[in-house]
Amino acid sequence: MSVSTEAAFPRAGAAVQDASQRPLVGIVGSAGAYGRWLQRFFRASMGLDVIGHDPADPSSVGEAELVRRADVLVFSAPIRHTGALIERYTSLAAGSEAGKLWLDVTSIKSVPVDAMLRSQAEVVGLHPMTAPPKAPTLKGRVMVVCDARLDRWRAWLDRLLFALEAECVHASPEQHDRVMALVQAMVHATHLAQAGVLKGQAAQVGDLAAVMPFRSASFEMDAAIIARILSLNPAIYEDIQFGNPHAGDVLRALGQQINRMATLVGEGSDAARAAFRDEFLHDNRAAIGEAALADGNYSYERIGYLLADLAAGQSVSVHLPDDRPGALRTLLHVFEQHAVSLSSIHSSRTPEGEVHFRIGFDDADPAALRGAIDDIVGQALGRVLHTSRV
Repeated sequence: MSVSTEAAFPRAGAAVQDASQRPLVGIVGSAGAYGRWLQRFFRASMGLDVIGHDPADPSSVGEAELVRRADVLVFSAPIRHTGALIERYTSLAAGSEAGKLWLDVTSIKSVPVDAMLRSQAEVVGLHPMTAPPKAPTLKGRVMVVCDARLDRWRAWLDRLLFALEAECVHASPEQHDRVMALVQAMVHATHLAQAGVLKGQAAQVGDLAAVMPFRSASFEMDAAIIARILSLNPAIYEDIQFGNPHAGDVLRALGQQINRMATLVGEGSDAARAAFRDEFLHDNRAAIGEAALADGNYSYERIGYLLADLAAGQSVSVHLPDDRPGALRTLLHVFEQHAVSLSSIHSSRTPEGEVHFRIGFDDADPAALRGAIDDIVGQALGRVLHTSRV
């Protein structure tokens, strides 16, 4: 829903037109993981000045100053606190937010958007479907956009979304939260339950490290997701379950499906097998549809190819400090000069955010490979970050 603010806040018009050209951005929760990423993004990708408040940062500005000065105010705080924070900032603003833009980047949308709508600001809820990336933008990631009350800031929001480079999907807060109960709450719960089963079976089969040598591609992917969830901030995953009003129903439905499957497998009869085939295989295949199944199967195969490439015995990871067209071609030419054939090449980022190229080889001559690496270093073409079986 988009509601015009022209009638409600007429005196703010001229100021907003000016501010929306180069707004001062304020971040509530500026010392958090996303707050820090947002500061870098607004400064580096949009050339904007940024101020913020965070109790963890004594040098940050006060709340009253933040709400007074910021033309665009972004709430980047834990889900459980965001609603109350927005209420407090609305009280602090006392109407001075009229004609400004308020955003939030939490994983639940109904509560923060409803709270922001009780202010006089224009309101958009954002949900980047990723933890703060190592990359400078959200390129390759999805972001949900809930433009709840938007008029004068629409052009600036378009510039923001363009700079973020995310794949944007628009939804109402209600639709967002219902979908997130499936996309986030159900998926996280499934993997946390798997982690619990692995823990319970460890006495018989060993821990995850002991099980991994027996892995299938599917198990390797699930194990990676489990590790990802358990490595990040536990409060986020807790709030996604307890903060989404639709999560409980979805988890109960998931439990019913697992219990039904366990009952059929426990019976073990021909009738139980037939029911399993019909309910869990045939019926679900028909419900998902052939087109979605084909797309999903192709995605699975692509991930499988990536896992196979990353398992290559010989590899070199190189960072190219000279970021220009042709730099990669120059690097690859060195391997050609040493008669070293490449089997794969993939780009990714280091924890510091630098792009590096992982180049895999099949049975390359070790001496030739070492000669190529020496030339890369000697000619200052790149910085070698890691080698395997070289």
